[in-house]
Amino acid sequence: MELFRSSLLLVGIMSAALASGPAANAAEPVKNIVIVHGALADGSGWRKVHDLLAAKSYNVTVVQPPMTTLEDDVKATHRILDLQNGPSILVGHSYGGMIITEAGNAKTVAGLVYIAAFQPDAGETLLDLAGKTPAATTGIKATEDGFLYLDPKVYAADFAADVPAAEARFMANSQVFPSKAAFETKIKQPAWKSKKSWALIAADDRAIHPDLMRMMAKRAGSTSVEVKASHAVFLSQPDAVADLIDKAARATQ
Repeated sequence: MELFRSSLLLVGIMSAALASGPAANAAEPVKNIVIVHGALADGSGWRKVHDLLAAKSYNVTVVQPPMTTLEDDVKATHRILDLQNGPSILVGHSYGGMIITEAGNAKTVAGLVYIAAFQPDAGETLLDLAGKTPAATTGIKATEDGFLYLDPKVYAADFAADVPAAEARFMANSQVFPSKAAFETKIKQPAWKSKKSWALIAADDRAIHPDLMRMMAKRAGSTSVEVKASHAVFLSQPDAVADLIDKAARATQ
């Protein structure tokens, strides 16, 4: 009987040790949300989503990638991830989806959320994907030194059709120019192959074809939702965007 009691005690000690090890860390609540904005708009447009998530006690940080090369943009994202205390949900919009697909391999990333975003596989570039299923817009222009922008004349209609006109005009005149080189860089290791992912498809998107988003989300096995919105869904439908991010954070615990 004494030997039996000792065995039970040993089992209890081992169980407690395991509970405080890696298994416990995997169940650590996700309270950090790191958002990577896309091209043609900066991170300030995410203020409404930021505030909605902050109200739920999340620590929300918006990365401002330089848009010079995909490598630089991934480094900028890692820089922010390294400052977080605990695991993070990594969110990407548009070209930001390319960035989080690589940056999401960081050990502290618990899950990925694609918001009207590119969701590439290994060996694919943004231009590859966009060329396979062209979007409605034909307004993308290039500068002489290899940077891209959306013609302000069509910006509102093709990027932010459901955003107030005055705000869309300001966005057109303050857009972030990405380098063409960033759009031509191949993805090496897609993080969605090893981590859970979610996708929000903007059904009225003219910057990324909705069918392309559906294909990418299905291919990645992402939990997806569809919202009737423009490419600027983070501005026009902040509640839907924040809700999906919140669900992702809770599902990874």
